[in-house]
Amino acid sequence: MMGSSKLAMAYENNKPYIAMFIVQAIYAGMALLSKVSISSGMNPFIFVVYRQAFATLSLAPFAYFFERKNVARLSYILTWKIFFSSLIGITICLNMYYHALDHTSATFAAASTNLIPAITFVIALALRIERMYIKELHGWAKLVGSIVSVSGALVFAFVKGPALNFMPWYTSSGESGSITNQFDSKGEFIKGPFTILCANILWSCWGIIQAPIMKEYPAKLSLITLQCFFSLLQSIVAAIAMERNLSAWKLHWDVNLLSVAYCGVIVTALTYWLQLWSIEKRGPVFTSMFTPLALIITAIASTLLWKETQYVGSVCGAVLLAGGLYSVLWGKSKEIDGIIIEERAEVEITLESIKTQE
Repeated sequence: MMGSSKLAMAYENNKPYIAMFIVQAIYAGMALLSKVSISSGMNPFIFVVYRQAFATLSLAPFAYFFERKNVARLSYILTWKIFFSSLIGITICLNMYYHALDHTSATFAAASTNLIPAITFVIALALRIERMYIKELHGWAKLVGSIVSVSGALVFAFVKGPALNFMPWYTSSGESGSITNQFDSKGEFIKGPFTILCANILWSCWGIIQAPIMKEYPAKLSLITLQCFFSLLQSIVAAIAMERNLSAWKLHWDVNLLSVAYCGVIVTALTYWLQLWSIEKRGPVFTSMFTPLALIITAIASTLLWKETQYVGSVCGAVLLAGGLYSVLWGKSKEIDGIIIEERAEVEITLESIKTQE
C-alpha cells in the first residue's frame, strides 16, 4: 500500500512533465508524418485544407459544449481581425511550412520551431511591446539568446562538416539519402530553410496579434475554432487556385489520410488542451522549456526509421538553438519575477501611505 501511494504521489507530481513530453512527441510525429506525406506526392495546399477541416470538426463540439454560455458577441471589426489573423498566422504560415518540407528535412523543421521565442522577442521589441533592460542581466540574456538562436539555425541549415555515423551496422547498406534528405540531392537546401524561417516569422506575428484579440474575445477554445474555420475557407480558395486536378484531392487509406487526421485532431486539439493544462499548473515558461525535446525525438526517429544522416554542423547548430532558447526563456522568467516584485512593492507602499493618512 505504501509503495502504491508513493507511486501515485510521484505520478501526480510529475504529471506536467509527462504531459509536456507527450506534447513534444506529438510535435515530432507531426514533422515526421507531414514530411512523409508531402514527399510521397501530396500537394501541400491540399494537405492544409484537410488538416484544417479535421481541426475544425474536432474542436467545434468542445467549443460549443464548454463555452456556449460564455462566448462574447462577434462585432464586424472583430470578425475581420480574427479572419486576417487566421490568414497570416495559420493559412499562409502552414502553406509555407508544408511547402518547405518538400525542400528540407523533418529534423530541420523541428529544429526551426526553437527560433520562434527569439523571433517573437525581436518583433515585440521592434513594436515596443517588449522592453530591453540594458542595465539588467536578464535583458542581455534575452538579446544574446536571440542572436545565438538565429546563429544556431543558420549553422544547422548550412554547415554540415563530417557525417556522424551512430549506427554503422544499420546504415551501411548504402540506402542513406532517404526521404527526409531529399533536398540534399536536389540542391535546394537554401529554399527550404528560408521558407520555414518566413513561416516562423508569420507564426510569431500571429502570437503577438492574439493578445489584443483575446481581450475582446476571451473564449479561447471558440477563438481557435473560428480561426481554424476561417483558415479552412482560405485554404480551399488557395488550393483550388494551385491545384485543379480532382484526382489530387482524393484521400485513400494510406499515410496521407493518417497525416492530415493526426495533424488536425491530435496536434491541434489534444496538444492545445495539454499545453493549456500545463500552463495553468506550471506557467508558460515551463512549457516552453521542453521545445528542444521535439528536435531530439525527430532526429532520433529520422535516423532510425529513414536513415537520415546527421552531421557535426547539425549537432552544433542544435546545441546553439537550445542554448539560445533557454537564455531567452531564463531572461523572460527573471523579468517577470522582477515585475511581480516591483508591483508588490508598489502595493505595499500604497497600503502604507493609506495607513499613514488614516
